[in-house]
Amino acid sequence: MASRRAKHSSEKIRALLEALDQAYDHQSWHGTNLRGSLRGLAPAEASWRPQRGRHNIWEEVLHAAYWKYAVRQRLVGGKRDAFPLKGSNWFASPQKASAAEWKHAVRLLTETHRRLRDAVEEFPPSRLGQNLPGSKWRAFDYILGAAFHDIYHAGQIQLLKRLQRSSG
Repeated sequence: MASRRAKHSSEKIRALLEALDQAYDHQSWHGTNLRGSLRGLAPAEASWRPQRGRHNIWEEVLHAAYWKYAVRQRLVGGKRDAFPLKGSNWFASPQKASAAEWKHAVRLLTETHRRLRDAVEEFPPSRLGQNLPGSKWRAFDYILGAAFHDIYHAGQIQLLKRLQRSSG
């Protein structure tokens, strides 16, 4: 019975990893994933705003990277490292966008995704159903929520790209 439970739990980890992968950079039935929504974007496109005070694609990327970092931190139990940007949640895009800065932002997203994925892969399956310290949410909820978060922002980015193309 114990081996059957362990197998079932590791199947949950594999399923969560698959959800994270499909939401971020693997092919999936639901359409464009987060990484795919960024393919071919120039810095000027990434920093375009639909309206003053609204987020742009660049900020969506940094926001998604931050929350991958935040979920990983919860899973590993604390502050083992700091997010590379000062602040939390939403970060302003640069005033003058360079290709190097845009590549750095996308690399940050990719790196935080890889690190989150590594943490999920190492997470004890027996703890998936437990609330994480200081939270009313289970580890399972955080991991699946990270995948949902990527899909949500991929949709927002797709919409921003369409709005930009129709604006002029």
